[in-house]
Amino acid sequence: MKTGRPSLRPRPPFGSRLHCFREGARLTQAQVAEKLGISTRAYAFWEREPVSIRPEQLVLLADIFDVSTDELCGRNTQEITAAPIIPSLRNVFRRASLLSSKQQSMIAEFVGAFVTACGK
Repeated sequence: MKTGRPSLRPRPPFGSRLHCFREGARLTQAQVAEKLGISTRAYAFWEREPVSIRPEQLVLLADIFDVSTDELCGRNTQEITAAPIIPSLRNVFRRASLLSSKQQSMIAEFVGAFVTACGK
């Protein structure tokens, strides 16, 4: 969903997480802005610049992206040290959970074999 003019500066950490979660959810900035009840321009600013947002907006963002507020804030709540699950993978597993148990077993077998092959 890359459109518009790329920024010449790197995104701030919070903006990078917003961008990553939004892309993983396959949403546009306009779609997220509409769900938040703000302008697209305001939301785009959140991804580009350091911002302070209200707690209720943070909670709504977490709901939109189906992540915890800790994940949005960059806090790792997992006890084990692991890479965070990217939103697109989370969405794949969410969709897989709607399949039959036989289909889910096939997916688990495939993913398990892949992870084992990667040495994990």
